[in-house]
Amino acid sequence: MDRLDNTVRPYAWGSPTAIPQLLGVEPTGEPQAEMWMGAHPGAPSRTGRGTLAEVIDANPEKELGPAAVARFGPRLPFLLKLLAAGAPLSLQVHPDLDQAKRGHADEERRGVPADAPHRNYKDANHKPELLCALTEFEGLCGFRDPLRAAALLDGLGVDSLKPYVDLLHAQPEEAALREVLTAILTADREEMARTVTEAAAACDRLGGDWAPYAAVAHHHPGDPGVIAAMLLNHVRLQPGEALFLGAGVPHAYLSGLGVEIMANSDNVLRCGLTPKHVDVPELLRIVRFEASDPGVLRPEASPDGEELYDTPTEEFRLSRHVLPAGGPARDLTRPAPQILLCTAGAVRVGEHLLTPGQSVFVPAGEPTRVTGRGTLFRATVAA
Repeated sequence: MDRLDNTVRPYAWGSPTAIPQLLGVEPTGEPQAEMWMGAHPGAPSRTGRGTLAEVIDANPEKELGPAAVARFGPRLPFLLKLLAAGAPLSLQVHPDLDQAKRGHADEERRGVPADAPHRNYKDANHKPELLCALTEFEGLCGFRDPLRAAALLDGLGVDSLKPYVDLLHAQPEEAALREVLTAILTADREEMARTVTEAAAACDRLGGDWAPYAAVAHHHPGDPGVIAAMLLNHVRLQPGEALFLGAGVPHAYLSGLGVEIMANSDNVLRCGLTPKHVDVPELLRIVRFEASDPGVLRPEASPDGEELYDTPTEEFRLSRHVLPAGGPARDLTRPAPQILLCTAGAVRVGEHLLTPGQSVFVPAGEPTRVTGRGTLFRATVAA
């Protein structure tokens, strides 16, 4: 069992205070966006035996277990994060596994450099993800029903939005969403910038349902993604609630602190709210143009006290243990790799005492006894 020393990524959208407050350290004044826990090559966790990637590479079957290696190969199949959004993230989607394999192979064949800004597929894996709120957390997830989206746009009273309103009324669901998103992302940039400015002023004036989009426009003035964001459901999570994001579902996180887990991939196609590359044709091929309920998840408790966030993903399984003062020890031994993250109180895992923000990697099958008072998140693979 290894205590993890984890890298915090200073992306511009990060909160300067949320992660430092959880860790009990002084803020640096810079954004602190994500703390990565895992073996992703971009920022592998460090242990007393080297990086976690090196530890696993040295003996995959011992660290991951034979079953996990047989299913996912000799690498940790998930990445766990603390995510602290102080400003909206980019509006984005992720490919499914087949799309990722084909896209990665195509870019490799064409010789697109791995670090090229226009590269879409960093790897050949999909990226389903789950975000569990530690504080109140806001985001955008999945398309609204076209008629609800039309009503939101129409309510702004901006003349240049009328063609989108008409399209949303005139076409069946899939065609309406596809045509409107395509029109928004391919519109003349100067004309769209004027539309966004007018729409942002209307959102500021109206407030209410329009307030989240006013905040988005404040951070991304003139960006077509502001109008695209109005096609999506607004979601507000309370602490302990979660959001699962499958392939092709457009989404953007807006604010808050949460625990995020995903398949070990970095494949992102952006729709807007970013200065980074937006590949519109490829994006439109990946997006699923269907209205959906955001599907807020609440954990399901089992008799042993584990609270599971149930998802259809094999690469990861996220659960939570809320340990009461004076409660009995819990046995978390599992024939699969685990990362255990404390988010409140003080929890002892084996010989390691964890306080908020601290984590350990537990090899497959290693006896794992947990005591203390606090909250412990458990990341592993599905059974």
